[in-house]
Amino acid sequence: MIYRLRVLLDANDDCFRDIEIDDKSTLEEFHNVIVQAFQLQGDEMASFYASDEEWNQGEEYCLFDMSGGMAPVKKMADTLLEKAMSKKKTKMIYIYDFLSLWTFSVELADVVPTNPGTAYPQVIFSVGELPDSAPDKEFEADPRFHDDEEEDEDYGGDANTSDDEFYDDESFDENDLY
Repeated sequence: MIYRLRVLLDANDDCFRDIEIDDKSTLEEFHNVIVQAFQLQGDEMASFYASDEEWNQGEEYCLFDMSGGMAPVKKMADTLLEKAMSKKKTKMIYIYDFLSLWTFSVELADVVPTNPGTAYPQVIFSVGELPDSAPDKEFEADPRFHDDEEEDEDYGGDANTSDDEFYDDESFDENDLY
């Protein structure tokens, strides 16, 4: 079967590619198609992340295992597209270049039979040009994990206590640490 996927850059201006790819392709092959379709350099780290309907980032599929054997990882080269996405799991997040954070949403639009004589993968529709640099991201803390009104456990005081106020305590001497 052929997956029709929309890969959309997370930016203010529309920039996306519609791609058809065989569901038996690996995520690494899909990564390479995205790199070519958006004319990225192709020499940076990247990962796919499973996603729910609200685009929350889930399980990672990495390009290379950087864990040093310390933790089990799922690699793109070992994961078929059909195992990562389906009619029930239609969304993924793709991040290219972890310093610049080029962030793309990937959505399964359709599953169709293979068309004999068609070479897959292929870009079937393209809108917009990739900007010169990755769009800025505005990160917000999840309110469940941060409350400015509660005491800041690092200081043992309130969250509005500055480092200078904390270290102004006369009983603290940084030279006593060694």
